[in-house]
Amino acid sequence: MKAIKICTIAVLLLSLGACKKSFLDTEPITTVTDVNFYKTPKDAYTALVGCYDGLQVVWSEGVALPVAAEVMSDNAFGGAGNSDGFNYQMIDEFDKARSPSDQNLYERNWVLYYKALYRCNMLISKMDQIEWGTDATLRNRYESEARFLRAYLLFDMVRLWGNIPLLTEPSAENLPQSNPDEVYKVIAGDLKFAADNMPATGYAAQPVTERGRVTKYAAEALLGRVFLFYTGYYAKGDLVGLVSKNEALTYMEDVITNGGYGLVEDFAKLWPAASVGSYAGEDNKETVFAIKYTYTSDYNGNTDGNHWMVMVSMREQAIFPYGNGWGGQTVSPKLWSAYAATDTRKSASIISIVDEKLPFTNQGKTREYTGYWGKKYSVMIGEDGKPLPESYGNSNFQIAQFQDYVSIRYADVLLMAAELGSANAQSYFNMVRQRAYKEAFTPLTVSADNIIKERRLELALEGIRYYDLLRQGIDKAAQQIAETTTVLNGGAPAQKSIAAANVIATKGLQQIPYTQINLSNGTLVQNPGW
Repeated sequence: MKAIKICTIAVLLLSLGACKKSFLDTEPITTVTDVNFYKTPKDAYTALVGCYDGLQVVWSEGVALPVAAEVMSDNAFGGAGNSDGFNYQMIDEFDKARSPSDQNLYERNWVLYYKALYRCNMLISKMDQIEWGTDATLRNRYESEARFLRAYLLFDMVRLWGNIPLLTEPSAENLPQSNPDEVYKVIAGDLKFAADNMPATGYAAQPVTERGRVTKYAAEALLGRVFLFYTGYYAKGDLVGLVSKNEALTYMEDVITNGGYGLVEDFAKLWPAASVGSYAGEDNKETVFAIKYTYTSDYNGNTDGNHWMVMVSMREQAIFPYGNGWGGQTVSPKLWSAYAATDTRKSASIISIVDEKLPFTNQGKTREYTGYWGKKYSVMIGEDGKPLPESYGNSNFQIAQFQDYVSIRYADVLLMAAELGSANAQSYFNMVRQRAYKEAFTPLTVSADNIIKERRLELALEGIRYYDLLRQGIDKAAQQIAETTTVLNGGAPAQKSIAAANVIATKGLQQIPYTQINLSNGTLVQNPGW
């Protein structure tokens, strides 16, 4: 069972608008409104659960960001079925001509992000209305969690679309897109508030029943990620005047010194499919923040499973321990070749059909087949050949996968601290590499270039590489992503081409759903290149 069960009552509570009172000014008895609901800490907790639920479902439909980010990077191709549409190729090649009818790929994601944002904004706006009594600590904690979740959502949105309407309070207004700096001011302000106001409860001290909830250290770690992306992509010296490089480093050092986290000794044990029978488990000491999933998803509104794992898994064939999926993220041979033979992360991160001697026979059904699939988030089957959710009584393998998405790992924090110029940079860098190479470890001098290369190897297929590329500058990222190679489409050799000019033309951003542009009566403007 998961540490936190995301309930659905908050969906009802937070979807109801304020009702008009009658002329008698009587308060509704059976109707929950934003006026009569947000009164007690218990109400606030229920609403907070709704905020977590909002984050949990943003990738349940449309295109999941962890998948899109790898497809857009130099780690993976669009893949999918050979008879499918070309929507994933459009994402991969930054070229709307590849699938011109796909104008709303991210429509559901756009809607779900704003619904989740609405919940966070509603709770934050009601903090003064709730009767907290003398427990200021509880108020600060709930507000910090809600503001972290809002920052997380906005950071996803601004990186994906670049130019978004900024909502910081519940609203139905048709707002124009904001300057990204305004969005980043909210993100930075929210994360600073959370980092500075949450109790300093480290990993070991956090109750097992609260694993999955935001902590002070998760806020500090995310602030480091935001700082590095913003200052890199926008070529700025600090984070919108709110966080300097030294301050960002101080937050990272606090996570390392006081957070109680550590590296799981064997890299493969971080990933279920790489460590059958010896998985370190969810919420292990390396997990700083994860989006929680469980196996009870159904098609009747209970949306708490990992719906996107099936998209990255082997196309329509299961071979123990790897399950059947839709193959929408074929791994580039360049990524496989980037690892040294002695790097244990190589086989723990990537399924190699040839090296593992797997009898994969569905090349004819696969587009952009390379012989490599992602292992970290591969769906799995048991030795009986059945999808793992079936052992919990759920036969909906497409939506009932329950592996958490580990958004921030301790290894990432170590590498961010090294990049930010820690006095311990070489030590932090060595820690990550020593685990990867074990007895074959040889020292490598820490440098900006070596850190970026190491991040690719350490964090491959976790939805991070693309944004590490973008923050090196769009021209440099485009050259790294650009490629002309040969893949197999339906079992036959075919040329695959990604043009640097397309990446540059789009500034690395994705398409705003045209439905939203139409609904806004032209208030929203499409991103360049789309």
